[in-house]
Amino acid sequence: MAEQHAKPNVSQCAAAELMKKHYNLTPSEMRYLPSYDDQNFYVATVEGGQYVLKITNSEDSKDPTLLELQTYAMAFMHENGLPTQTALRTTTGQVMFLEDMDCGYGFQKYLVRLLTYLPGIPISKVPLSPQLLHKVGQTAARVDNILKEMKHPQLSVLQREGFIWNMSNILHLEKYMHALDGDPLQEVVKLVLHQYKTFVVPKYPSFRKCLIHGDLNDLNLLVQANESNGHRISGIIDFGDMNISYYVHELAITIMYMMLEHPEPLEVGGAILAGWESVFPLNEAEKDCLFWLVLSRFCQSLVLARYSVTLHPENEEYLMISSKKGIQILRRLSEIGKEQVENVWFQTAMQFKEQK
Repeated sequence: MAEQHAKPNVSQCAAAELMKKHYNLTPSEMRYLPSYDDQNFYVATVEGGQYVLKITNSEDSKDPTLLELQTYAMAFMHENGLPTQTALRTTTGQVMFLEDMDCGYGFQKYLVRLLTYLPGIPISKVPLSPQLLHKVGQTAARVDNILKEMKHPQLSVLQREGFIWNMSNILHLEKYMHALDGDPLQEVVKLVLHQYKTFVVPKYPSFRKCLIHGDLNDLNLLVQANESNGHRISGIIDFGDMNISYYVHELAITIMYMMLEHPEPLEVGGAILAGWESVFPLNEAEKDCLFWLVLSRFCQSLVLARYSVTLHPENEEYLMISSKKGIQILRRLSEIGKEQVENVWFQTAMQFKEQK
């Protein structure tokens, strides 16, 4: 989470000057794109291209290696056939540059990149059919399979052991539990953390390791209509949470976020699991822990959102957007229980396999 005053606040006029100075491109159209910590502009140019000018907050700009790795990973995945953005090089051949700017609280350094623009709309804007969820699972597994092959001298930087969104750090949530004091939800979270500690942790040696995207949520997957009145995935964006983790973490994260967007959350897991296993079948330990890992990600999201509210009460509405739905789903899943939820997921996944 970026510190206060770390978010850039660059005018369109100043952003257009950056485009001219570093890329020799002239914007014909510019508009702000939403972002929590950074500043993003959609830019169409007189020369004919469409781009996203991304100005990273001053806090994250202090770690250029991490951003360089994310940019490298995007290019690597693009070369391997996935719809990711790539960075345009500056007139001096750099994929990003540090700009010293005053955004209203003194001069600070901000890392700037110009990324290709991907067409499409967030997956949250379209109905999540079983076929589309199957594609989501397939895509998530392909992402990890491709990232597994990536080589880079600085790859170890992506271990990110202290990173709070790393799913290996679920038990770190205990430090933030006070944010739920007085809320009955605290008991549900405590139960999940207990199950994670006693049931999941001993099985970690059997999980397969890899580099994961780490945040395949409803805003980071873009879709476009296809010829058969359905949708295809046209973009995978935002690699800010990328970390060295486990295949099954990526799957749990993806299921959890797609559940938030579906009118019948329980129906989501089976279709995504079937798509995932068409690329990368889970082993027994991974299958056995999937339920608790999905619930653990809900807890991670809810506890950290509540904690953020204690730091930034003025942003409560924004920070708690997905939490209301998430709380209901977490309660429901814990009430239904592991066995019944798994029956639904695994039977649905089996039906998909039989149809193929």
